Amino acid sequence: MTDPTAPEERRATGPAGTDPVPDPHDNRRQVLYWRLLARLFDPEEQHALESAGLAVVEDIGLPPALLDPGASVDSVVQRHPELADEFDGLMTPDAEPDGERDRAAEVRRAALASKLLLNVFSTGSGAVSAGRLARWQSDTGWLERALGCPPGGLRGGRANGTTAGGLGPELGALEADLVSRMRLREVLADPKLAARLTPSMSLIEQLLRDKGNLSGVALANAKSLIRRYVDEVAEVLRTQVEKATAGELDRSVPPKRVFRNLDLDRTIWKNLTHWSPEEERLYVDRLYYRHTTRRTTPQRLIVVVDQSGSMVDSMVNCTILASIFAGLPKVDVHLIAYDTRAIDLTPWVRDPFDVLLRTNLGGGNDGPVAMAMARPKIAEPKNTVMVWISDFYEFGRSQPLYEGIEAVHRSGVRFIPVGSVTSSGRQEVNPWFRERFKALGTPVVSGRIDELVHELKTFLT
Repeated sequence: MTDPTAPEERRATGPAGTDPVPDPHDNRRQVLYWRLLARLFDPEEQHALESAGLAVVEDIGLPPALLDPGASVDSVVQRHPELADEFDGLMTPDAEPDGERDRAAEVRRAALASKLLLNVFSTGSGAVSAGRLARWQSDTGWLERALGCPPGGLRGGRANGTTAGGLGPELGALEADLVSRMRLREVLADPKLAARLTPSMSLIEQLLRDKGNLSGVALANAKSLIRRYVDEVAEVLRTQVEKATAGELDRSVPPKRVFRNLDLDRTIWKNLTHWSPEEERLYVDRLYYRHTTRRTTPQRLIVVVDQSGSMVDSMVNCTILASIFAGLPKVDVHLIAYDTRAIDLTPWVRDPFDVLLRTNLGGGNDGPVAMAMARPKIAEPKNTVMVWISDFYEFGRSQPLYEGIEAVHRSGVRFIPVGSVTSSGRQEVNPWFRERFKALGTPVVSGRIDELVHELKTFLT
């Protein structure tokens, strides 16, 4: 049998009188490039090519996310950091020292290059959001690095040599087209058009990502839209929170016999038999008191939110939720947002609008930094609830973060891990953390906002 890893001259032909033996590595590369061409010219999936491409990618040990046009290179590298070095200089490989081709390595490079080319050159049509433009710019930066240039080097005309083959102007034209399709800024600049916009999560995401590029009338209209959305969501969540924290009567002990607890109506009703018509006087034989309501809210609620790019829904919803809890009597709410840095938003926690304007959506994440900021806020563990919202993809920081969470939980704090907080309930949680939270007795809460409120009610009553 022919050795598929043998040099080219040994496997180019079969036995005398037979056809050449197909090279499996060449076949794999062809599958990947045919799929790339098909997706570039037709965004609709071709099932046979997609299935074959998936088989190739899995066979060579690469993540299936490489075949997802909607996944940015940043998101792939965030979950598979070992690929970052492979993307650098990907399209300018060094010559093999012995002069022979490493066909297995060529297949791997083909899979990674296909990801870059598809993400950069398949821009579709129609309106473009600020988030989509940011993802395209990031993916193009990875392509420039793969070609041996610094991010922005090709688009800025700073490429050296002939490596890029005149690609810079093409990338510049693509970027200009995307910017021209971002008509949101034009709408925001016109108060009449802006007033017709219906606030939604997708629109709020665009506004939050693009707020640094807005000014004057456009910025004022953007803030108005964010405020409208915050108020609408807050109205819904406030009702749920009020139901969850209304408290319950504690009838296990007699009511306190003090004047503020006197039930005047019941006292009169129960003593009507002692009414004297002649004297027009009511003689009270017994006083009745109301039972006091047992508080069901903790003294302190600490909310920690991952504000990396994939967690925008969580940032918006949990900011609003924290502000509502902060409005309840005797509840001390703290809010921390983090990516690679942590920021204490507690001074503005009562105004979710102000909080959102201070956030920076996107970037990586560093949970231990956020934990270092959150732990000093725990004064009385038994009276503290900590809600942590993240997909928990920490990589090299997973163990330190988990050890911090475990210590907080064992101290008596009620710890609630949440995969995300969205209207759809869609969530992705690092399986490593999911299993450990389950073993710790603090399973990850579903991603729906109403599920989080329900879970809080369970903890608070």
